Amino acid sequence: MASPSLPSLTLGYVPGGTPAKWARIWAERHPDVPLRLRAVTAANAAAEVRTGVVDVVVLRLPADTSGLAVIPLYEETTVAVVPTDHILSAADELTAADLEDEPILLPLDHVVDWAGAPGVPVEHRPETTESAMELVAAGVGVLIVPQSLARLHHRKDLTYRPIADAPTCPVALAVADGPQSALIEEFIGIVRGRKAGSSRAQAQPVPKRTAREKTLAKQAARAAAGKVTRKPGRAERGRR
Repeated sequence: MASPSLPSLTLGYVPGGTPAKWARIWAERHPDVPLRLRAVTAANAAAEVRTGVVDVVVLRLPADTSGLAVIPLYEETTVAVVPTDHILSAADELTAADLEDEPILLPLDHVVDWAGAPGVPVEHRPETTESAMELVAAGVGVLIVPQSLARLHHRKDLTYRPIADAPTCPVALAVADGPQSALIEEFIGIVRGRKAGSSRAQAQPVPKRTAREKTLAKQAARAAAGKVTRKPGRAERGRR
């Protein structure tokens, strides 16, 4: 986090996260306050914001979010990554049954939370999803990942197919629980689509006035109107 004398905001994001749109809007609205982007691993994302290494983080759920305020963003489609010449690539969409007998790679940074996932786990667990992609290309097994990771690690010799009955992969924004700084509140507003110049206060509904307040308001309005009403002149009074 930056020194108070040099305001800035640090946004952490997991692989496959897409902060570019928010960063662009932030730069347009706050050109004098840098938004620093920091890539974080899925395993460490929550800890990075909890310990103050980043101010805000885009992470995948489920995760240990104790001590954090979490704002759900979207749900990612879960896909199976296979070689382009694999038999499963012939289908536009797969089901769990299609993967039942397939060898499945489970990298150590695996993020799809799927109890009872299909397939036969490969004994060797690669360190990262990126290295697992190399094993998929070599024909060692199939990889199940969120669609954004399949796109992030795209290779010409690989393709992916959505799994219709797989659980989705939730993505959320997390900040330390408790009162937030004005910069963090502003960033949350951008993520939620708040327009420039708007505020949370403006978004609040206007409280309804009581009958007495309405009566007093009408009286005040009539009194104000009487002060600006021009009295008729002598000629005008003569015409009445």
